[in-house]
Amino acid sequence: MIVAIFLVSLLGLMVLGMPIAFALMLSGMAMMAYLDYFDAQLLAQNMISGADNFPLMAVPFFMLAGELMNAGGLSQRIVRLAVSMVGHLRGGLGYVVIAAAVVLASLSGSAIADTAALAALLVPMMRDNGYEAGTATSLIASGGIIAPIIPPSLPFILFGVATNVSITKLFFAGIVPGLCMGLTLVAIWSWKSRTAMTVKTQPKQSWPDRLAALRDAGWALLLPVIIIGGLRGGIFTPTEAAVVAAVYALVVSLFIYRELRVRDLLPLFIASAKTTAVVLFLCAAALVTSYMITLAQLPQQIIEMMGPLIDQPKLLMFMIVILLTLVGTALDLTPTILILGPVLTPLAVKAGIDPVYFGVMFVLVGCIGLLTPPVGTVLNTACGVAKIRMEDAIVGVLPYVTAYTGLAILFILFPEIITVPARWLH
Repeated sequence: MIVAIFLVSLLGLMVLGMPIAFALMLSGMAMMAYLDYFDAQLLAQNMISGADNFPLMAVPFFMLAGELMNAGGLSQRIVRLAVSMVGHLRGGLGYVVIAAAVVLASLSGSAIADTAALAALLVPMMRDNGYEAGTATSLIASGGIIAPIIPPSLPFILFGVATNVSITKLFFAGIVPGLCMGLTLVAIWSWKSRTAMTVKTQPKQSWPDRLAALRDAGWALLLPVIIIGGLRGGIFTPTEAAVVAAVYALVVSLFIYRELRVRDLLPLFIASAKTTAVVLFLCAAALVTSYMITLAQLPQQIIEMMGPLIDQPKLLMFMIVILLTLVGTALDLTPTILILGPVLTPLAVKAGIDPVYFGVMFVLVGCIGLLTPPVGTVLNTACGVAKIRMEDAIVGVLPYVTAYTGLAILFILFPEIITVPARWLH
């Protein structure tokens, strides 16, 4: 009965148009009332505890780092470097999108920030070179969702906080899957550019020009090396890495690239603060629901319901992937993590599934949902920046969604693709 109350209250309020954070809070209150456990003081304490969490301090700093990178010239230099290296190939600007998406993913960790930056920089260039707007936008959106997988990753931070899984281990476990996503895009784009595309190519640049572009982008490329090296060497934690990223981006933007001035900083601080407030309010409201889910022993009930699958971990993963795929069509990644992460992770651990591997798979499948309507947050972002209707990009994004789904199935069948490199890297 408690499961029905949770789902009906949460989904019903969302259908009525209530913001997800308030729907989460009220569904927690509904469970409190049903269990005769309602206490306003307990409600307030849980909300405060939900936001008062040290690892969550990484969120505002990574948000700020992303804003600074886009406004301070780091993103633009990454794109210029990619154009100099692969822009002359057939369909070359598509490869530029993929290369830039992979590199930017290692800088910001935000799918929306990376997608917006790539769309603003590359959609006009691709249009001028004969690419259809829908084709360009769908590829950019598909590249944007690599950001939550390659470290540093905001969704991994949220998943680690919600489920008590090591954030550092999640970061290292995401490197190989993120690169596999990039290679998947290369394969699909290569097929598309050979079969159904007549576009201009960029002039082939000389090696001195390429080296000049590499030097110009060097400071931007150094950031992921610092973050991964610092985490690998135990110099700083993921939270401290976020501070390092923000300070580094600020110093490079102000004093090396000099594309930012002090008076430009306030709007960037405000933008990152607004986004952070939304995420932290979601975390605060989610802890109310999470507390009641634990108190009502909901994970144990689900484990009992899915008892026959406990001894079949791969089949269980297939079922969870199907569930997350369906949820992803209607719910954004952050609330999906905060709502379902604490419920499904104990089930996976009970079945003998590595929680770090499960976290990577959870976020990866949730990222695919960022491309699928009706919500499709990342696809919506790309279409908004490109100034086209979402309907114009849906057909173009289908091959990438299909390929990513196939990649997820490959990871289910062969989890060692994720777990073995993760152990080696960490």
